[in-house]
Amino acid sequence: MSPSAYFAMLAVMIVLVACGSDDLTDLEEYARQVKARKPGPIDSLPALEPITGFPFEPEDRRDPFVPDRRSVAIPTAPVGDGIAPDPLRPKEELERFPLDTLTMVGTLARGDLIWALVTTPDRTLFQVSVGNYLGTNHGRIMRITEEKIDLTELVSAGGTWRERRATLALNR
Repeated sequence: MSPSAYFAMLAVMIVLVACGSDDLTDLEEYARQVKARKPGPIDSLPALEPITGFPFEPEDRRDPFVPDRRSVAIPTAPVGDGIAPDPLRPKEELERFPLDTLTMVGTLARGDLIWALVTTPDRTLFQVSVGNYLGTNHGRIMRITEEKIDLTELVSAGGTWRERRATLALNR
């Protein structure tokens, strides 16, 4: 740093220190005045208008507590060799992320059981085991080692489904 820049910065610091003051009496006096004020009247709550109900008379209408058969997805039978994802299986949390955005960061083991630790793009850590699902292609974990997670994905190929092997390697 040049000497002139050093002296300019020193001068600015001296001016800023000189401007400061520890005298807060005017602020404390204002706070006392505000606290001493009597509170004003509080407006009353508005009157609530009563809601009139009506009896439900079903006659020929559909029961609102039973799902409409037309809106429920009916799973189709698998075509070809019978491989297809289960449309009624609830999705797992890690199925929201493409496989290439997930990162294997480690493993946990107890006896013969082994779990993998996987992070999402938002740095949330998940513990997964064999049988869990990862990625957007219905990837099911088949095997976990200390180095990688082996998956079998189901991908659509022109109206039929086929299996594809995938691996999520440990990020070192």
